[in-house]
Amino acid sequence: MRIPIIAGNWKMYTTASEAVQLVEHLKPLVENLNGVEIAVCPPFVNLIPVAQALKGSHIRLGSQNMYWEEEGAFTGEVSAKMLKEVGCHFVILGHSERRQYFGETNEGVNKKVKKALASGLWPIVCIGETLEEREKGITENVIQSQLEGCFQGLSSTDMKKIVIAYEPVWAIGTGRNATPEQAEEVHRFIRRWIENRFGKETAEAIRIQYGGSVKPENAKDLLSQPNIDGALVGGASLKAESFATIVKSAIH
Repeated sequence: MRIPIIAGNWKMYTTASEAVQLVEHLKPLVENLNGVEIAVCPPFVNLIPVAQALKGSHIRLGSQNMYWEEEGAFTGEVSAKMLKEVGCHFVILGHSERRQYFGETNEGVNKKVKKALASGLWPIVCIGETLEEREKGITENVIQSQLEGCFQGLSSTDMKKIVIAYEPVWAIGTGRNATPEQAEEVHRFIRRWIENRFGKETAEAIRIQYGGSVKPENAKDLLSQPNIDGALVGGASLKAESFATIVKSAIH
């Protein structure tokens, strides 16, 4: 039985004081919930105050990115070791905004995934097609090439410590979202690919989240699909009540 995971990606929102306020508001709303894993991923500068605010709660801390080197002259970058020490459990890798605006590639994501795993972090690896790719009917080709690139050289054991987030690029921050059926179709394709590559046991164990304009209004329908094991939530994670509602929608 896969435990659903709901993670909030706060993107470049919240100052340190706003981030702490958001966590303090969220904690009592989700404190007695079982059967779901919850994570928040604030901006780098807010990780330490948020980690302190999360003490005593079962909400996990995640980062929005990291670099694949241990340390060095890489101005502006953050290492897995740094994230681990401040209390991160998860790290989002390969988000479509990173790919679109900062030129990230599947190869780079693959290096980051390997480093995260070696450092004891759980990667949340994002994949997804653009609107143009969907309209051309090549969604599965795009997804397959991202899966192959991002998970090159990994073992079944590695894969069981990864969360995949399917995020159709055309549905992120646009207010549009895939229908539950469209999302389920791609999730099923991803799970089938994992089974072919890493075996049935791994495919059944791995959690695949949906991301892309997930809101309290559509969460229940999306999360009731058999292959959707949670959500990577953007805008709706910045309001404690709406995020808590989505978390509750994941409990079956």
